[in-house]
Formats: sequence, structure tokens, C-alpha cells
Amino acid sequence: MKNLTTLGKILRIVAIILMTLTAAFTILGGAGTSCVAFAPNNPSWAEMGGKLAPYQWLYILFVLATLAFGVMGARAVVLLIRGRANAYRYSLIALIGGAVVGIIHILVSRSLRGSSMPVDMVVYTTILTLAYFLILRIPALWQKVGFDQPASANTAGTTGGLAAILAGVLALTVHLWAGPTHTWNGVNWADAWHPTLTVAGWGLVLLGIGLLAWSMGLAFGRSSLANGKA
Repeated sequence: MKNLTTLGKILRIVAIILMTLTAAFTILGGAGTSCVAFAPNNPSWAEMGGKLAPYQWLYILFVLATLAFGVMGARAVVLLIRGRANAYRYSLIALIGGAVVGIIHILVSRSLRGSSMPVDMVVYTTILTLAYFLILRIPALWQKVGFDQPASANTAGTTGGLAAILAGVLALTVHLWAGPTHTWNGVNWADAWHPTLTVAGWGLVLLGIGLLAWSMGLAFGRSSLANGKA
């Protein structure tokens, strides 16, 4: 395995961070839609849910498909970090599938209730990430990013740590950035799973810090070894 250039490492890290962001938004978006999908007549969002109730089956499909592609995206992140040969192709499948489902969801929601937030943010993020991955397929960049070769332990630790911390921060702050579109009758439903998301968020942050510390330890050890030989 040849060593990646600095530009190649940066391109690879940005790709993994974008994929992490997309996977997290997609999973959280699917979970958020489940409230209306499975209980459209709940008094807390009766005005909006009443419009969607006749199409409850369709919104349940949106939830299941969105969560499925979100989980695929999360697995793609792991494959990218570990440098698996099928990571790039798997990422494209997750991104294209998520974008198609999201666009259909947007069109249906806008026609039924006149709005599609917060699905829009998920779809825009997915399309941005997909565009970035397609750009990386340009031969000159493809050779530098090295998706066709395993990542070094140091690079894997760094990218894995950053990805875990980012996902953790998103889970910890979802009630803030998703609150405006999930508040009905004074209740912020984006904060409905606060204990679960808090535990998961801090777990991911601590995992990320541990991976970064491990990566720094590897780099320090190699540096000390090189100086000793010198």
C-alpha cells in the first residue's frame, strides 16, 4: 500500500465526515418522521397529521426506507474508515437511494401540507455528499484519495475519531437544530428521546476522543522510533 499524500488524506477525511453527517441526518430524519407516520391523529400535531392520515401507509414506507438508507450510510462510514474495497460503491448506493426517497418525500409533503421541512435539509446534505463523491471519481483525484486501497491505522483512527465525535455532537444537539420544525403546541418533539440521544451522543464523543488519542499515540510512537534509528 502506497502512502497517501496530504491532499489525499484531506480528501478522504472530508468524504468520511460528509458521509457521517449524511448518515446521521438521514437516521434522525427517519426517526423524526415516525411520530407523524405512526400517529398522524395525535392532538399535538393534529392540524398537520390530519392532512397526512389518509396516506399513513406511504409515510410509514418513508420512515422505513429512510432509516434503511441511513443505516446503510452508517455502514458505509465504517467501510470507508477501514478502507474496504467496496466502500465507495456501497456509499454511492446509500446516497443515491437516500436522495431518491428524500426527493419523493419532499414532493409528496409539499403537495399534501405545503411544506417539507425538515426533509429538505436531509436531501440537500445527501445531494451535496453525493456530488462530492462523484467529483472524487475524477482520475486525478481518485488516485490521491486512495479509496481503492486500505487506510493506514493512523488515518483510520483519525477519521474514525472525527466521524464519531461529529455524530455524537449531532445527537446531543438535535433538539436545538431540529426543534424549530418539530415544535407543536409549545412542545419540542425533537427532544422526545432526550435520555437515549444523550447517552448515545456522549458515547460517540468519548469513542471519538479515544480513537483520536490512539491515533496520536501511533503517530508519536512512529516518530520516536524514527528518531531512535536516526
